[in-house]
Amino acid sequence: MEIGTSPGSPICDGTKSTTSPHTSPSSSTSNSASPSRYESQKRRDWNTFGQYLKNHRPPLSLSRCSGAHVLEFLRYLDQFGKTKVHTQMCPFFGHPNPPAPCPCPLKQAWGSLDALIGRLRAAYEENGGKPDSNPFGARAVRLYLREVREMQAKARGISYEKKKRKKPQLLPSHPSSSST
Repeated sequence: MEIGTSPGSPICDGTKSTTSPHTSPSSSTSNSASPSRYESQKRRDWNTFGQYLKNHRPPLSLSRCSGAHVLEFLRYLDQFGKTKVHTQMCPFFGHPNPPAPCPCPLKQAWGSLDALIGRLRAAYEENGGKPDSNPFGARAVRLYLREVREMQAKARGISYEKKKRKKPQLLPSHPSSSST
């Protein structure tokens, strides 16, 4: 299985491309609609992951990629994170708005990782991967995301509990209107 990456492109270069690896530049210019923001981001994420696999030692092919490699990729991305995650030893652990700076590490936010995995999961299948062998849907990846969410929630003193849907209010029925 081939990954659509451009040779020599830097990881996370942030550039936008209007041609996909499966179309020629002339065929994409005839289509006046540019890809959506989601599609552009998904392609960038896919190319970034492909570059990560190429740079991996030893280099990895997508067909040999597992959930463990996806976890390795997510941990690698932490170095580019912008979310302060307090350690348990930090005096600001559990405070959403700490009053002073601290030396705690910056990491990728859970929401960013969750969205990234969703895009990569879709891109994997769009690029010929089978849903049952999708490494982005591996149990280990889901558990890791849950752990990150819980750890970041505790560190920041916030909860990520799902919002409960409001039950639709039923209009009271009048006994006279139901029997005619």
